Amino acid sequence: MDIDLVLTADAATIDGSGKLNLLGVFDQISVARFPARHGRLSLVLRFLGSAGEAGTHKLTIQLSSPSGKELVSLSGELKVAPSATSLQTGIRVPHVINLDGIVFQEAGVHTFHVMVDGRHQATLPLSIVSRSLDRAMA
Repeated sequence: MDIDLVLTADAATIDGSGKLNLLGVFDQISVARFPARHGRLSLVLRFLGSAGEAGTHKLTIQLSSPSGKELVSLSGELKVAPSATSLQTGIRVPHVINLDGIVFQEAGVHTFHVMVDGRHQATLPLSIVSRSLDRAMA
């Protein structure tokens, strides 16, 4: 399984037909002070594979701070089922993970790492900036 889409948003849903709905895509969060608690962010992933990759896959997600501290570590199983069209078009599986109350201790580029079956598949940077620094740069 590969990942062909990875992003953060204010909210995301997947409807009954498998359509991915996104609200407020971002790659930077401005905060007034540290530590800073962010209410909710949605980590959005879309997995891509061949019909032969249907089955259960191990998914691991980690979020690290600029200093290397692990802020979030999630692991679980991703169950992928073939569809009637997967032989022709492959399998595309959208996935939304809502992360509530993450506390950021420092400014800088934080990084999501996504692994499927022990293989690194995606890296997503998320910048956390101080509003005072953000205003000074404007």
